[in-house]
Amino acid sequence: MDARELRFAVEELQHAYVHCLDSDRLEEWPDFFTDPCRYEVTTYENIEQGLPVGIISCDSKGMLRDRIVALRQANIYGPHRYRHVVSAVRITRVEDNTVTAETNYAVYRTMLDPVNYGHSELYSVGVYQDMIVIERGVARFREKVVLVDTARILSLLVTPL
Repeated sequence: MDARELRFAVEELQHAYVHCLDSDRLEEWPDFFTDPCRYEVTTYENIEQGLPVGIISCDSKGMLRDRIVALRQANIYGPHRYRHVVSAVRITRVEDNTVTAETNYAVYRTMLDPVNYGHSELYSVGVYQDMIVIERGVARFREKVVLVDTARILSLLVTPL
């Protein structure tokens, strides 16, 4: 792939990923990853202090699927909808069929419960640090580290970022 095709593949993967989450098609979320994979949500504070444990940490598609089953069947949380805004995709390294990239993100959350219905708020801001594998023209995340700008999470982080 030339540089333009590579950038297009990375941007399309990011857009399809957030569209899947925003459309509540969460059962499709693991399909954006290779197996094994790494999905982690952590904070700048953890990174700066050398703390290895993230808020969420998954190392296989099976763990991603389990997270969605728990979300759908076991977790109790207020109904909500996410809306992602992604920008400033920056490819930082290309080696063989693997691309390393960073993408800024912001997630707005709109509450759907009767008391707070329609209330929207900025829920999370940060950067995606991704390792993307492109095989036979298909791009998938080998690693997606969601590095949030602050450890202050307003409520239970149940839906993937």
